[in-house]
Amino acid sequence: MLKVGLTGGIACGKSVVADMFAARGAHVVKADEIAHRLMRPGEPVYAAVAAHFGGSILDPDGKINRQKLAAIAFAPDSPRVEELNRLVHPAVIQEQDRWAEQIGRQDPQAVAIVEAALIFEANLRGHFDRIVAVVCEPEQKIQRQAHRLGVDYAFARADVERRSRAQWPDSRKAQLADAVIRNTGSLEDTAQQVERVWRELKRGALTKGSL
Repeated sequence: MLKVGLTGGIACGKSVVADMFAARGAHVVKADEIAHRLMRPGEPVYAAVAAHFGGSILDPDGKINRQKLAAIAFAPDSPRVEELNRLVHPAVIQEQDRWAEQIGRQDPQAVAIVEAALIFEANLRGHFDRIVAVVCEPEQKIQRQAHRLGVDYAFARADVERRSRAQWPDSRKAQLADAVIRNTGSLEDTAQQVERVWRELKRGALTKGSL
């Protein structure tokens, strides 16, 4: 089983690329979805985050309001994203590793992809056999974030900039990655890049699985 980290900056198209890999037969899990689940009421991570950041991040039904939490974590004057990461990341990483182990037991020649934004920043390179970075132009990130959130350009720009401060630049990730997908053109162009990388990953999984 080949364990692959799929990473990239905010609004660069990681999820689109992840879905393309899944359509080709990869097993895919998304770190954000794991984090969402772990922050539901009743989960240990929920209790830790709620206790640390206080009741102001909770909705009337007791659920964590992710927009309110993000406003605190990525505040431009006093960001607390490192505090949030310390509370959430260990449990997310444990779930990712558990998931990959299960995939490996089911199919020793599988390609298991973890989509996560902060692989390099969290020093998780050693958890993966390969790293694939998705990159795009800064202007594209703003436009995509505006479309995704349904907000105006100014709000999207501010959101991208504040979140990007907690991430390494695309150029640095591209230098360290084993493969780079430049999501700057059409979906067809991106799909062609995904196909090339997929063939390489599949060969790596077959080789590793036969050892």
